[in-house]
Amino acid sequence: MTDTQTQIMELEARIAYQDSTIEQLNETVVELSAQVRKQAEQIRLLAERIKSMPTSSVADLSEETPPPHY
Repeated sequence: MTDTQTQIMELEARIAYQDSTIEQLNETVVELSAQVRKQAEQIRLLAERIKSMPTSSVADLSEETPPPHY
């Protein structure tokens, strides 16, 4: 083989490796994107649930009945 043919084969091997790596990275990005969308939806639902909760479950001191020993 000539030097040019060897260089071409090496370049083809690099391109094949890079194509494989790019495909793997793309799959990872797609998976992470789906996870981020799911987590964003969960956060939105939790925020709505928190907003709908009463502000406090403890009554003010003025509303509390005095303890039995008073």
